[in-house]
Amino acid sequence: MTPELVAAQSGNAAWMLISASLVLLMTPALALFYGGMSRQKSVLNMMMMSFGAIGVVGVVYVLWGWSMSYGTQSIGGIFANPFEFFGLRNSITLADGSYIAGANGYANIIDIGFQLTFASISVALISGALAERVKFSTWLTFVGIWVTLVYFPLAHMVWGGGLLGHTAHGISAALFGTDGEDAAIAPIDFAGGTVVHISAGTAALVLALIIGKRKAFMRTPHRPHNLPLVMLGAALLWFGWFGFNAGSAFGANGAAGLAWLNTTVATSAAMLGWIGLERVRDGHATSLGAASGIVAGLVTITPAAGDLTPLTSIILGAIGGALGCWGVGLKYRFGFDDTLDVVGVHLVAALWGTIGVGLLATDRGLLTGGGVDGAKLFAIQIIIALAAVVFAGILTAIIAFGLAKTVGWRVDDEAEFAGIDVAQHGESAYDSANQDAF
Repeated sequence: MTPELVAAQSGNAAWMLISASLVLLMTPALALFYGGMSRQKSVLNMMMMSFGAIGVVGVVYVLWGWSMSYGTQSIGGIFANPFEFFGLRNSITLADGSYIAGANGYANIIDIGFQLTFASISVALISGALAERVKFSTWLTFVGIWVTLVYFPLAHMVWGGGLLGHTAHGISAALFGTDGEDAAIAPIDFAGGTVVHISAGTAALVLALIIGKRKAFMRTPHRPHNLPLVMLGAALLWFGWFGFNAGSAFGANGAAGLAWLNTTVATSAAMLGWIGLERVRDGHATSLGAASGIVAGLVTITPAAGDLTPLTSIILGAIGGALGCWGVGLKYRFGFDDTLDVVGVHLVAALWGTIGVGLLATDRGLLTGGGVDGAKLFAIQIIIALAAVVFAGILTAIIAFGLAKTVGWRVDDEAEFAGIDVAQHGESAYDSANQDAF
């Protein structure tokens, strides 16, 4: 191995360790974002749901998550054998003690850590739809089951060589033919539009419908108790997202730089799109809208970060921010209690980002010179988005009904009214005589 190659691999390894740390930061950042949006009497429970997700996923990913996602023994293109690399067997070192090289040249263990953090944030996102009304123990049980039955299979299907991916064994290859060992029209999900955000947003919608509304939903206003905390959480999410998107280039290279810049400008445009629509519709551009627009923009650009130009990223992001702003109103129109706007911010924005890249992908999108192949790319992006919705929706419903019939989801009415923090955790965030009012 030449000194230049050693240096390149060391640089890539360092970047990926940093990226993994940035993505890990995103889950505590989400806890701040959701915690600030919650009421005083439920802020600790909301934050604990994110931290609890890290705890559960950190264990199960090592046990069977990596194997199910990226194992070589695919089962129907849906998931890989969970026992092939159970407990990371044969995944870290060789018999001589040297580290196994991963697909990108650096040690495989780095990729394992990076992918673990993706699984953690994905399930934590769902919690925002369930604020103030579910048992913490049921939530932790759901986390373990959901990542096993929904997230790990989707990761395998999209990124691990399964049905929704770029290989000759996937749906795209069956529809549009192959080019060697790959699909002629490769679906695009650069950093997790389908795997992370469509799956989480769909799960949030399904759970909100099955678990039901809070007793006070649409009867009393739900006001965020700490908007500066919301904005701090949004800022840290934006920071951590560079590991999410630029890290998905799997190296310190130009692709990472492009993803970094595209992420920045799309998020900026989305924030402007959100608060612009707010200003026209409601007469005010709010701090909550700015923070939510940031997250909607990050979600929108996630599947497309490596496949657009900065200019088309601005277009994609601006539309994503406006659509996210419109999407949060769906819960009032249709009467489902998505407490902290997961459906609008994640599902709606992710659907647009996943489908929009089929329109705007550089030199191959339907609107950017792709011609017939561009139309095929647009079609396959719609197909994989809908497939993710259907898969995540059906499996989440089965899990949700199963838990409802066994351990139960809801806290009792008294606990919901008095405050879930005290009922579930025996503590409160603030010593305030007025806490029950907020």
